[in-house]
Parts: sequence; C-alpha cells; structure tokens
Amino acid sequence: MAQRRRAQRWILTAAALTIGLCGIAGTTNPRAADPPSDAPASPRVPLAVARDRARLMHDIYEETLHVLHQRYFHGDRATVPARAMEDVFATLARQSRGTARWIAVNTKPMNIDHEPEDAFEKQAATRLASGQTEFELVENGVYRRAAPIPLTAGCLRCHVGFGADAAKSPPRFAGLAISIPVEPE
Repeated sequence: MAQRRRAQRWILTAAALTIGLCGIAGTTNPRAADPPSDAPASPRVPLAVARDRARLMHDIYEETLHVLHQRYFHGDRATVPARAMEDVFATLARQSRGTARWIAVNTKPMNIDHEPEDAFEKQAATRLASGQTEFELVENGVYRRAAPIPLTAGCLRCHVGFGADAAKSPPRFAGLAISIPVEPE
C-alpha cells in the first residue's frame, strides 16, 4: 500500500513537472540562472492566474523535494534535495520569468543564500514561523507568495542537528517564496 502511494505521488509529481516545463507554471532561482539577454519581456498575467500558478508551483516543488528525499538522499553519496531543487528552478527559468527561492523560517539556513533578503521575505518568514499557512503581496507589478515547507526527520538531522528527534521537535519549516509578474489591475 505504501509503495503504491509513493508510485502515485511520483506520477503526480512527474505530471506536475511536465505541466511546469510546458510553460503553464515555472520558476527560477535568480542566482542559478539569469534569463538570456534576448529573452522576451516578462509576460504579465492576471492576479488570479498568478495566485493559482504560485500555489501549483509550491505543490510541485514541495512534492518533488519529498520524493527526492525518499528516493535519492542516502548518506555519503547524496545531493541535498533542496540543492537539487535549485537545479529544477534553474531549468524552469528557461521556460518562465517567475522566480522561486528557499527561505529559512524557524531553523538555521543550511545555505547563506536562503536567509530572507528583502522586507517581503523577512515578513513572510516571521508570519510562517508563527503558523500562518501562506503570505502574499502584490507590489510593483509582481505577485509574491510564500508558504511553509515542513521539515521532515531527514531534513531535521541537518537543520537542527544529528541528534534531533522529529517526534519531540516542535514543527520546523523552511519557506518557498514565489514571484510572478502580473498585469496591472
């Protein structure tokens, strides 16, 4: 039964990534890959579309992260799943002008690039740490959304320490911040 659920989750993840690669939703880590200088101007979408895309993108990346943890993160031969996801962000950069990046919420960042950088990310990290399930803002023609990514036992070993017991630890989260240019209302 558990194996069947994992297979179903993998299929859903693959389907969602296929949708993202087809340009329905996409992101990029701004540090990982800048769009080519001849790339078209940011396509703007209505706010409702941006909101739906951001939620879809969040679900895609969260599920991919968990699949990577379950199937590929094995001790000394491992790539950290969140780092592997940054490669996914960069690949999708070639398809879209949206951005996605990890932010530390209530654990130490494992990469200094994951520190919340601007006012939106700092406010999002504070709100997510207090239990809010998402934080969004529209400013300067960009829809921004952040939502928590629960850190599981495999995550906690590094983020909290190798002696961490997930059952005894308070809920810990990272955040995923997504930005999409939107049409003026």
